[in-house]
Amino acid sequence: MKTAVKLLLKKIIAVLFRVRTVNFEKLKMEGKVIITPNHPSFLDGVLLYLFLPKNAVYIINTDVARRFSFILRFVNHLTIDPLNPYAMKQIINLVNREIPVVLFPEGRITTTKGLMKIYEGVGFVALKTGAVIYPVIINGPEYSRFSRITDKVKSRWFPQIDLFADEPVSFELRDDSSLQEQKHQVSDRILTIMQNAMFKSRFRENVNLFDELTVAARKHGWNTCIVEDQKQKVSYRKLVLVSYILGGKFKSILHDSEETVGVLLPSAVAHVSTLFALSYLNRTPAIINFSTGPRNVVDCVQTAGIKTVLSSREFIEKAGLEAMAESLEACCKMVYLEDIRATVGFGDKISGLLSLWTGKKRDKTDRHRLILFTSGSESKPKGVILRHSNITANIHQVSSVIDFHSRDRILNFLPMFHAFGLTAGVFLPVLSGVPVFLYPSPLHYKIIPEMIYSNNATIIFGTSTFLASYGKYAHPYDFYSIRYVFAGAEKLKEEVRTLWLEKFGIRIMEGYGCTETAPVLSLNTPLCYSKGAVGRFLPGIEYRVEPVEGINNGGNLLVKGPNVMEGYLLHERGYVPADEWYDCGDIVTVDSEGYITIKSRLKRFAKISGEMVSLNLIEELAEKCFGPEGQYAAISLPDSGKGEKIILFAAGSTVSLQDMRDYLASNGYSMLWCPSKIIMINELPLLGSGKTDYVSLRENVIQGVFGPGGNGEKTRKGKTA
Repeated sequence: MKTAVKLLLKKIIAVLFRVRTVNFEKLKMEGKVIITPNHPSFLDGVLLYLFLPKNAVYIINTDVARRFSFILRFVNHLTIDPLNPYAMKQIINLVNREIPVVLFPEGRITTTKGLMKIYEGVGFVALKTGAVIYPVIINGPEYSRFSRITDKVKSRWFPQIDLFADEPVSFELRDDSSLQEQKHQVSDRILTIMQNAMFKSRFRENVNLFDELTVAARKHGWNTCIVEDQKQKVSYRKLVLVSYILGGKFKSILHDSEETVGVLLPSAVAHVSTLFALSYLNRTPAIINFSTGPRNVVDCVQTAGIKTVLSSREFIEKAGLEAMAESLEACCKMVYLEDIRATVGFGDKISGLLSLWTGKKRDKTDRHRLILFTSGSESKPKGVILRHSNITANIHQVSSVIDFHSRDRILNFLPMFHAFGLTAGVFLPVLSGVPVFLYPSPLHYKIIPEMIYSNNATIIFGTSTFLASYGKYAHPYDFYSIRYVFAGAEKLKEEVRTLWLEKFGIRIMEGYGCTETAPVLSLNTPLCYSKGAVGRFLPGIEYRVEPVEGINNGGNLLVKGPNVMEGYLLHERGYVPADEWYDCGDIVTVDSEGYITIKSRLKRFAKISGEMVSLNLIEELAEKCFGPEGQYAAISLPDSGKGEKIILFAAGSTVSLQDMRDYLASNGYSMLWCPSKIIMINELPLLGSGKTDYVSLRENVIQGVFGPGGNGEKTRKGKTA
């Protein structure tokens, strides 16, 4: 009778929730076995009871057991008091008797997307018994109205539920350290294993961002307000509707051969709608960095083979980009969203509504890409091709280690032409059900703290340079609502870390990544934090550290994973596929606990206000400005205001810093490419290979060999221009 009722209940639950089991054939529940599921809802125990291949004993907290005493009458369970020192002994006895045990390692229900802390009791049982641990991830019940009793009501009674089983693991006691130390290490290892399992359970290949938007709308509610800027706020319903309408208008103005479309827009709702509309059309948005000057933008357009650029007249006027627009109009077609909006008629709106009501699908293709631009060691920008799956992989990697939820509110002031601002600041919240407010410029240092305060933001992202300025101008109570501050794009300065901790009581979480990795590779979190490090690698990322000649402490970092780019677009060379391992170009160390410390940058770039600036390009521009008869070498140094500054050395020619500024301005280059100082010396130091010895130049500047510098000031070995 009991078995028949269980089978009937299993069929009902399977149909109502469309339950899908993944890798459950791996669950060999023989011998000493511990099942360790995540715990997103009160439905978890019911799901496991019905769908595990064999009966098990469920370890239940005393308080929870009292609340569900009627249901537990039909389930094998062990009620324990976590404060009772004999509780673990009872569990160990069960495991040693080869009775499968279900033990929730978090110990409590979480209403977030990530994991909570892992109790060390799980590691203790695993060590004492030598049992095989099967991580099981439950996805879906957290969106049901039956289970989210601590969260706001969602729109679905019966969301789809996935049950995912990962590879089994086991641990053995060692003689080289104490039981207490090993228990801590194993619990930490179980956390990492569960985070990796969580990522694998959520990640899917060959996804499209528009499809992911509609999935998020069904999960989090079509009427949920998800994106807002200074002019408007939109729900999932309106965002999808506008994407359908814009997609129809874009299709009428783009040629079938135009796979790549340029996007020159600020961080705003219109930019987000444009990206999803292009994704719906299976076109590839190429997001243009408008801060780099007209010449660089034209190079980007030529590198990506762009024939049409989508922009806004109001944006061009307010940002003072008229010269850039004129340069673009000379090489491609400029289409303005204001003009498109004026042509949207009643028929377009009805067509969009019909598409929304019927859930119209895209034409199926494999063109799921997005292009960002980054400066390379060459003088021309490189296009970084990211698959949509690279971006969603990075979202799932981050959500596996950070506990954010729909009650959070993100304020994103980072530009969307940066991978950090795009993935973390836009796609992560929109596809995860977290409302986001978009602010168009990170440079408004006095306004942004007030925006954080008035919007009750709980999560922000920034660079060390920006965070330093916000911290300087903010009132001590402006950030009262903040739960997390994540820093990236440049090294977090100690004075910035201290300022935020002492003035606001906020610990900044520093991370690390590259545009080519979509972008996050590692992240400090409340669960795993190490001061001065950039956290641990995210789930799904493999790495190796290769030795570098002349560097004893650390090596060159190479990584691979589902978030690593598809390849590059190079000027006049076209598409170049990515290697199996991406070379990050940074010298790092990784300690025994997996924490990464960045020692230095191997590739020759500077990061100025979060912008990557090629030192090779600076040298090439100096040669064009001052003449080929001279020799030029550019180095970067830390700068309290902009993160880094550039010093240019010149030998064999007469130079002037003002001449350099005038040359950059007249040729359409950004002033980011202008060195802060030019030092004239007799000759450049060389290595044995004949290459410029940049290390010696940098060390001499740090040691003051060239003096403090100043316009016209003579120094020991050179003078400044």
